[in-house]
Order: sequence, then structure tokens, then C-alpha cells
Amino acid sequence: MHGTEMHKVLPGFVGGTLDRVDPIRTNAALLAETFADPAARLLLLDGLEPVEADGHLVLEPLAADARVEDHVLLGVDPSGRPIFARLIADLGPGLSPTPRSRAIADQVPAEEVALYGTARSLVHWHARHRFCSVCGGATDPVKAGWSRKCTDCGSEHFPRTDPVVIMLAEHGGRVLLGRQHSWPQGRYSALAGFVEPGETIEEAVARELFEEAGIRVRDVRYVMSQPWPFPSSLMIACIAQADDPRLTLDQTEIEDAFWCDLAGVRAAMAGEADAPFLAPTRMAVAWHLLDHWLAGAGPAPLPPPVPPLVRSEASA
Repeated sequence: MHGTEMHKVLPGFVGGTLDRVDPIRTNAALLAETFADPAARLLLLDGLEPVEADGHLVLEPLAADARVEDHVLLGVDPSGRPIFARLIADLGPGLSPTPRSRAIADQVPAEEVALYGTARSLVHWHARHRFCSVCGGATDPVKAGWSRKCTDCGSEHFPRTDPVVIMLAEHGGRVLLGRQHSWPQGRYSALAGFVEPGETIEEAVARELFEEAGIRVRDVRYVMSQPWPFPSSLMIACIAQADDPRLTLDQTEIEDAFWCDLAGVRAAMAGEADAPFLAPTRMAVAWHLLDHWLAGAGPAPLPPPVPPLVRSEASA
């Protein structure tokens, strides 16, 4: 498949259907009533890992002795069931994504993958923010687990989401792809980086492409986004235009990069054995960004003539 057929597949952690019921979060009486609802369910987690059975995440009735303050209200599902996750005081080491947490995208429906992503991000945040960043005092969960409040100075802290730009640069019917040192052999993807304070999305795209690949871009356009719960980022996918394809790589950030034409991207997305690179997995927004480009968002018209492509000496 390619183009519009692949375009219908959602990135991982996208497609949530929960009503996040803010009025219940901020009303202690309504929260207690919701927690006592016989229809309420606990999303079972193994630490931060998902628990799946028969093609679905495991949801259990709340225990008779469960306390509302030990849980976060994820929301209410379309059938009216309140869904909670249990907070964990100490998660220990090993908080990076694992094959098990990544594989859930292929095992349960999209809305359940999104549910797991929300729970994972929140449980991780609570375990890592037990003390106040203002005064060092202990913090307690409030607002149904969507905030923590310092018991000493009263400062309130909210779950954070870190914006990350992930982008394709276009030039003459080709897109720029790069790889990190730790990736599997042959894997290439869109370049990416965190948005810094005081930056727009467009400025972050331009800065990251210049810092990592030495190219200047213009006409940045937004394509889509994806929550990424490892631990809690928002991937903001964009495409930009480059007028000069010459690369100067920052090899502390990326091992290699190259310009790939339409045929090469199509072969990689189809998983062909002789493709010029190994494509990202379908759960990653980078796969969908490439699919979007194949489907018609690119390639752009050929820009004015520029010097021939020169890859950096370090990557040659």
C-alpha cells in the first residue's frame, strides 16, 4: 500500500475517545461519586507496561478498599464508564520505552493505545514529581490526579508535555532523511528536536535542520501531531522547503543523512528488499509524515538551480 491507502492508518497513541470530564476533576463530591460508580474501571498496568488480553487492554473493577487519592481519573469512555489508573510512588529504573510498550499499538484498537499513552504519561509524571520544585516540600495529587499541590508552600504543579518538531525538508523532488547512531542498521527517518523556550514551531524546524544538517529552509507547513508517552512529548510533524541541498552534519546528533527521491521513499514504505533505507515503524508519526508526502503534499516544484549535492566529509 501507499498514498491514500496507508494514509488511513493512525499513528500510535492517536485516536483517543475519552471525555476528560474537567468538571468532575475539580469537584470533590462529583469525583467521589464517580469513583464509587459500579461501572468504574481500573486500567491495569504492570509498572508502566500495558497489560493486554484477547486483543484489548485489561480493565478491572476498582477494589473495595481502593482510595480515590491513589488514582488518576483518565476520563469517561463512550459507554459511560469512568476509567482510572493507579498511581505508583516509586517506579524504579528502566523507564524507557520497551518492546512490550511499543508493541501494544499492534495488539489493541487505536482508542485503547491512546488510553494507555495517557495513563503511562500521567503515572510516570506523578512518580517523578513527589516533591515541590519551588521549596522541596512533599506534594500530593489533587484534581483527580491532574495536578499536584505542595503541602508546604501551596504551589501547584501540572503534568508537562514537551513539544518536539519532526520534519522533512524538501528539495527538487527529494526529502532529507537522517539516522541516529543507536538505530538499527539501515533505519532512516525525519529529523527531530525539542522546541526551545521563546521559539515558534516554524523557528524550531528551521533551527533544528540547520543545527543537525546545515541547511536553511523556508515555507514551513504543519502536517499532523502525535502524543508520545516516553515519557510525555507532543510530536509536531512539518514539511519545509530547502533551496540549497548541501549538507554539513552535526555527527554528535546524527550519524548520517541523505536526500531520497520519491521512488526510494515509496520502496522503503512498501518494505522492498532493495529500498535505500529501512522506514520508521507505522506507530511513529515519521512514517505518516512520509506517507503524507507520498500521497500528494510533495514533492514541491523544482527550485532555482543550485550547486550539486555535497554530503559532509564526515558522512561521505
